[in-house]
Amino acid sequence: MDVRIFDTKEQAAQDAFKVIEKAKKDGAKTFGLATGSTPEPLYDVIRESDLDFTDSVALNLDEYAGLDSSDPQSYAYFMKKNLFDAKPFKETHIPNGLAEDSDAETKRYDEIIANNPIDVQVLGIGPNGHIGFNEPGTSFDVTTRLVDLTPETIDANKRFFDSEEEVPRQAFSMGIKTILQSDLIILLAFGANKAKAVKGMIEGPVTEEVPASVLQQHDNVIVYLDADAASQLEK
Repeated sequence: MDVRIFDTKEQAAQDAFKVIEKAKKDGAKTFGLATGSTPEPLYDVIRESDLDFTDSVALNLDEYAGLDSSDPQSYAYFMKKNLFDAKPFKETHIPNGLAEDSDAETKRYDEIIANNPIDVQVLGIGPNGHIGFNEPGTSFDVTTRLVDLTPETIDANKRFFDSEEEVPRQAFSMGIKTILQSDLIILLAFGANKAKAVKGMIEGPVTEEVPASVLQQHDNVIVYLDADAASQLEK
């Protein structure tokens, strides 16, 4: 792993943008994109840039089950607001949160990914070490599927909703096997609440109990941290 530590998340986002810009100039066409507050500084920089994605494909990492794409809490809505409205892509793909047949939906999404291999995957990390919605205990061999969210993840996401009861209990998510097939992985982590997970990801053993630790086995990962997220690292 290439671990880069900055004083602020804004500085980290500026550097991550340069990596994406170079990858695109080198021919990257398909971008796996994450949601949530962590990638927002990066998307801010992209929106303000002159980088053109009209020849590119976007593949969203996950989506809540039970939410329509027009719901302000859906990840489809988030991506439109934070990136796609300002930076249109040739194609954008996000799991259908209202899919009645979850098996058919995950198969459909895996086929889209197979037809559009991911050149650059942007990730965050949960306080429990999850990537996407691949919670602790998830097999490293899974692809896209419908997952049950842990109480810890529900608690972490309740700040985006009016109440904890409104937080969906399930989500569609790319699997760890899918994520590892990306050519380049950029993981962002900011804040002291991510420090334990970051330490486990970088310095701990590779274990399904810390899903992000599997990134130690990928040969092209850049980790962007602010000082707080890096505070428990020893090396």
